[in-house]
Amino acid sequence: MAGMIMDAVLMLLLVAAVGYGVKLERKLTALRAGQLAFAQAVTDLNAAAGRAETALATLRASGQETDLLHDRIIKAREIKHQLEGLIARAPTPAARPVEELQAMQAPAQPVASEDEARTMRMAALAKRIQGLAGPSAARRAPAPGRDNVASIVQALTAGRNANQTAKQSLNAARRNLDDDLFAA
Repeated sequence: MAGMIMDAVLMLLLVAAVGYGVKLERKLTALRAGQLAFAQAVTDLNAAAGRAETALATLRASGQETDLLHDRIIKAREIKHQLEGLIARAPTPAARPVEELQAMQAPAQPVASEDEARTMRMAALAKRIQGLAGPSAARRAPAPGRDNVASIVQALTAGRNANQTAKQSLNAARRNLDDDLFAA
């Protein structure tokens, strides 16, 4: 009898152990599933952190480019103001005489020879040059033809010097603009 009681107690303990083992197995299964979900969450978090880091680097690069472009815009505005000042200070051509405008609008008459055409062009050029020289020069009647060559040459050299100075200052401004814009 004592042996049977012992066997019965042992059987009860074995049944309790099997029940506890089943319960433990369920908990372990749930823990493994939770661990897999946690590992997937960590992987997703790591990927999101990598994307955020890449986006932050792109944002920093964009910010630097924006600063560079802002500086270039400021320099371009300064150069624009300088160029506007140069243009404002540039000599303006005098108004053309009424006769010259009428001659330009009138239909061209056929010219007998090339020499006569050249003489007429030189006379028209002399009128324009003397018209640019001022009112005292406009009162004098220019002699048509080759007699006005000296005044033409003088006006061309004076205009060339003014143009050369303007070109030099514009070229300097362009070089500065190119240096500023493409320095980076």
